[in-house]
Amino acid sequence: MRKHASNRKDKNMDHKTYQPQMPDIMEAIFDAIYLLFDLVAGIVFFAMAQGRPLFVLYGILTLTLCGGDAFHLVPRIFRAFRGSTPKIKHLMGTGLQISSITMTAFYVILLFIWKLTFPGFAAPAAVEVMIWASAIIRIAVCLLAQNNWCTDEGNLKLSILRNGVFAVTGIGVIILYAISGNAGGYHMTKMVAAILISFGCYLPVTLFSKTKPKVGLLMIPKTCAYMWIIAMGLQLLGSWNG
Repeated sequence: MRKHASNRKDKNMDHKTYQPQMPDIMEAIFDAIYLLFDLVAGIVFFAMAQGRPLFVLYGILTLTLCGGDAFHLVPRIFRAFRGSTPKIKHLMGTGLQISSITMTAFYVILLFIWKLTFPGFAAPAAVEVMIWASAIIRIAVCLLAQNNWCTDEGNLKLSILRNGVFAVTGIGVIILYAISGNAGGYHMTKMVAAILISFGCYLPVTLFSKTKPKVGLLMIPKTCAYMWIIAMGLQLLGSWNG
């Protein structure tokens, strides 16, 4: 009993004496700016949609991204300023699970956005099946308790599986935007580059960040790529309203 009490006391002392480090503070500020950008963009989409399904979907897309990522990033922001605690660690793990699911939904919504943006194009049946099947499989895998979301060890095999099928989802959406090209003068070919950047940065983090923490820095360009995707939607909104 005394040993456990002593351990709790040491943890409390560590928490109370924690001093925020500048890299952590900068990361927290960046995360807060990102979430604020998504929130404001989502409100703008809904406010200016004028009942058009395309921009209502963009609003749903943006708030899905913001809401899901908030479950993971808000605990990270608290950790940056207050240090790590078992509760924050648990919230970060659970938030990572939630954001993994909402990121999958993000790409499914992009499928419908593509259809509304380019009504003159038909999505190849094989590509649509590829997107739906991989998304469903990923969500199912993400729900498994064996992922050990709240532990430092995680589950490498399930991580490879869930992110492998996630890459298939992303490839499906990339194919669609490659098919439509610059149709309508919307310059949506940039969507291909943004998705490639996001996956190119995200996958190494999910696979190697636990053993090589510095790999986690790739989340910054990954996040910027998502902001770019939202910015493309805002640009499209501006051109349609103009």
